[in-house]
Amino acid sequence: MGADARVPRGAPRLSGAGDAEVGRRAERTFHVDDGAIEAFAAVSGDRNPVHLDDAYAATTRFGGRVAHGMLTAAYFSALLAGELPGPGSVYLGQRLRFTAPVRPGDDVRCEVAVTAWDGARRRATLSTRAWVGDRLVVDGEATVLVPAPA
Repeated sequence: MGADARVPRGAPRLSGAGDAEVGRRAERTFHVDDGAIEAFAAVSGDRNPVHLDDAYAATTRFGGRVAHGMLTAAYFSALLAGELPGPGSVYLGQRLRFTAPVRPGDDVRCEVAVTAWDGARRRATLSTRAWVGDRLVVDGEATVLVPAPA
């Protein structure tokens, strides 16, 4: 799809008893390219010209094209499902605040961190944040249902 995910070996997962301690975190970097933006537009139906048309986007407050905010947010889904809590987790909710644009060619570093754990209900609350360089571009919080250990 155009997003290059670099996954570290030994990625943390919330799969066993005692693994959901507050502070546990996982991180992944995604490269946003034209292919990812175009594929997201095709899948979502969001064909806003600020994402796809250089000439139009140059006339906006951004001065050029920007990636869909929800494309960046989708990277949190990949991180939650693939790393922390990991496979079998179910996204229950997400709060997002977009603080700066992501542009074609940017590397977006996404991080999730456990901020609360309800073991009786197997629900984790995680901060969800993304940066381009040192600039925070997304700040949010997710609630995830964590599967019971096998």
